[in-house]
Amino acid sequence: MATIYIETHGCQMNEADSQYIVRRATSAGYTLAERAENASVLVLNTCTVRDNAEKRAYGRLHHWKAIKSADPSVRVVVAGCLAEQDRDRMASLLPHVDGVFGTKDLRALGDALENWRPEFSDDGETVDRELDTVIGGTSDGVTGPYDALRAFLNIQRGCSYFCTFCIVPHVRGRFDHRPLGDILDEVKRKVAAGAREIMLVGQTVNAYREPATGADFADLLEIVAAIDGVERIAFVSSHPKDLVEKLARVAATLPKMNPRFHLAVQSGSNPMLRRMNRKYTIEEFRDRVAMFLSYNPAWAITTDIIVGFPGETEADFQQTLDLCSTGMFAQAYMFMYSPRRGTPASHWEPVAPEIQRERFARLVAVTDAHVRGYHDRKIGTTVRALIHGVSRKDPTRLAAKTTDNVTVHFPMIETAPNLAEPWIDVKIDRAAVWGVSGIAVGRARAWDAPARPVEAPLIDLVGMR
Repeated sequence: MATIYIETHGCQMNEADSQYIVRRATSAGYTLAERAENASVLVLNTCTVRDNAEKRAYGRLHHWKAIKSADPSVRVVVAGCLAEQDRDRMASLLPHVDGVFGTKDLRALGDALENWRPEFSDDGETVDRELDTVIGGTSDGVTGPYDALRAFLNIQRGCSYFCTFCIVPHVRGRFDHRPLGDILDEVKRKVAAGAREIMLVGQTVNAYREPATGADFADLLEIVAAIDGVERIAFVSSHPKDLVEKLARVAATLPKMNPRFHLAVQSGSNPMLRRMNRKYTIEEFRDRVAMFLSYNPAWAITTDIIVGFPGETEADFQQTLDLCSTGMFAQAYMFMYSPRRGTPASHWEPVAPEIQRERFARLVAVTDAHVRGYHDRKIGTTVRALIHGVSRKDPTRLAAKTTDNVTVHFPMIETAPNLAEPWIDVKIDRAAVWGVSGIAVGRARAWDAPARPVEAPLIDLVGMR
């Protein structure tokens, strides 16, 4: 039987690319494997944004060599940013890899899957490749029954801003905005396949310009919101340079918009922002956030922050700490700087690792306190959230996401996925930095539909621990 296992590392753009690979594979006659060792084709969709991501990808590919050795008919494929960056040396580093497809080669990967399909029989038999002890641990394959509910859709590829720490323009190229018609056609396909929420993704989504007409990102949001069957719209990631008043005004007028705006600040220090080539000052960042919130006061603002960028002084770091101490961020994704080959910052004098770690710990303590406070405010309320799947840490619980992107856990309420009623009303009774938990009290067929009551379990033993 022709089966495919797709493991995705990295950002939402990679998630969208993996969904494209799934569509091409299933159209060619493949079924999705739940485990890597049960697949005819293994696809690793890679990331290079940080050194750890690159090491993780190479480690995973070395693990997959055991599967290839046990069954030489298996095809091993590398896709994504690492494939783009290292395509010239991948063959020597990983001779067991059958295909290397960079960020611009997705169509060619789909064609290869079609060409390989006749090699795999349809007799239902599989080779015994029980290699859990060799592979080690679990991974995120594109196999979940709830995956289609939230569709990732690339509206652009590449970036033209060349931040000095970022490899994206080098592996994905400059801005290449998709034609509006292609985007709308894909939205309709995703909705027809069961999507309730459309996540528009790009390195800098709010820089989008329709190639033919010049329509901007705000125009795109209005057009997508008008499509029948689209229940919720989200987007990530945005650049402060392109946060304009029109976008804030339009976002405030669209009832389908998820109230979460991810806006990467990276640093609170103007000298660091200049070294990063971020194209705004921290004063401009604050002013634009204030302008956006004047139209959308209930929206959650989330961000990215780099700690220990080359040249960062204690005074620079303190300004970042001060920014986060304001509590303006409902969530912050924080990273210690790691050099990426091919970027200007990789040649600069690094901040000592022990200083990086110490600053990172201080920033986490400050930021997590405010994130926990944001989540605490949901205790005692009932939130509506879209099911994402079984909790990764506890198979007796389901996980969902609120429209402001907060993770919600609650005791299992179904033995088989009920995709006809994917919206869950959860009464929140606990909060943590990672999200919130509670008891499901209702479920609905649509975001704006009335909820059908759900009988709660008599006692939530897991939640009491």
